[in-house]
Amino acid sequence: MPKNQQESHKIQAWSLINRKYLGQGVRVKRFRRPKRSQIRNRVLLAILMAKDIKLSKLAEELAVSSRSVSAWVYEGRIPSRNNLEKVCRLLGYPSHILFNEALLRQSPIVCQPTPSRFMKRTLAHSPQNNVILTGLCMVYDFSVTDVSVWIGVHPGTFRKWLHQCHLPTLALQEKAENFFRIPRNILFADCDLR
Repeated sequence: MPKNQQESHKIQAWSLINRKYLGQGVRVKRFRRPKRSQIRNRVLLAILMAKDIKLSKLAEELAVSSRSVSAWVYEGRIPSRNNLEKVCRLLGYPSHILFNEALLRQSPIVCQPTPSRFMKRTLAHSPQNNVILTGLCMVYDFSVTDVSVWIGVHPGTFRKWLHQCHLPTLALQEKAENFFRIPRNILFADCDLR
């Protein structure tokens, strides 16, 4: 057997061993992009994305495992009473908004008529007083302009809802509720909590 064939065989064996133990490398994103059907607690994820809080950072702040926090968001689990109080205190929302059992059971999917893309400059240039509504646009990667067209309001009006926390009329609240499939008392909770 030729000597260089033996050496190449050894190199291949070592590369397989190294690949097994070292892996292919890790690429960590800020937020993973789950399929829409995987998100059970859209409101909690929306708040975390709008406030730019990673799941691991929230877990660290609450002194719980990141797996637990991930289960709250992606599996719709409700934390223990002690952790529930800590989450509510840290994020500044009551438990019926963060962990609404009816929404966790349903987990409805929003149907978008056309592709859309959330613009990061929406966060950079303007204040975001309606964190939940802004976060939902981020979760679904919806452009503010597209959402306003789909709901049937002027883009400037929708921006007032986001940036100035302007509470719309009941008819417009109902349109937003029907589109996002989240009760209006949760969608516009930031307006009520101010």
